[in-house]
Amino acid sequence: VQLQASGGGLVQAGGSLRLSCAASGRTFSTYSMGWFRQAPGKEREFVALISQRGGVSSTSNSVKGRFTISRDNAKNTVYLQMNSLKPEDTAVYYCAAKSGPYGYTEHSEYPYWGQGTQVTVSS
Repeated sequence: VQLQASGGGLVQAGGSLRLSCAASGRTFSTYSMGWFRQAPGKEREFVALISQRGGVSSTSNSVKGRFTISRDNAKNTVYLQMNSLKPEDTAVYYCAAKSGPYGYTEHSEYPYWGQGTQVTVSS
């Protein structure tokens, strides 16, 4: 599967952005999807994940209540709605896919990655 992330940009603190990740292929619904982020000088960290059919999802404690992951399998797309953005959310955001069971938060478990989209939150 090939992934293409988009939707990043520059936003003021308290603002919102919606990231999209479009996937190629006809088997999108067989992949669990995740969003990760990496700030300069830091490790890549888990942000959110969603099951193959979208019935189950999870977010990290640092974004819980502010970010929401969703997917539209008819459009082969996964989304990350980001509200109440903070300067510490500034990072490159990556979407990732893995076949098989949902529930993995380690980036090493995901073999397929998009190219990343920059999110910058100004104070």
